[in-house]
Amino acid sequence: MTIQEQIETYIASQPEPKRSDMQALHHLILQLMPGCQVWFLDGKNGENKTVSNPNIGYGLYTIRYADGKTREFYQIGMSVNTSGISVYVLGIEDKTYLAKAYGEKLGKASISGYCIKFKSLNDINMDVLESVIRYGVGVTSKK
Repeated sequence: MTIQEQIETYIASQPEPKRSDMQALHHLILQLMPGCQVWFLDGKNGENKTVSNPNIGYGLYTIRYADGKTREFYQIGMSVNTSGISVYVLGIEDKTYLAKAYGEKLGKASISGYCIKFKSLNDINMDVLESVIRYGVGVTSKK
């Protein structure tokens, strides 16, 4: 199965309204990042054990670890969680930035260092989420 087919199957497997919200987010991110590399991680490790929720990733940047090793990974990601949807903005060094810069404007969402969780797209300000995504892509594109 291709990555696109895996993504379509993952989104289609979600109950409504998560399915429609995921589809809308997928299209929004592709509009913001035209031609980007698209990823699908099934949430399983090398031993085929589930270690995380499946997630869709967009873009490409190189993570540099303290020991000098590097790894290619996505810039923006999204997945379904038990209460709604998570959007991941990777590569931000200041783990308080997203909450400080966007927390009050985003709507009903919880924000950690790189993860924004919300129940539904109706609960958040989409223009602000778009700004968050643009910011995240800008940060990792400079690295």
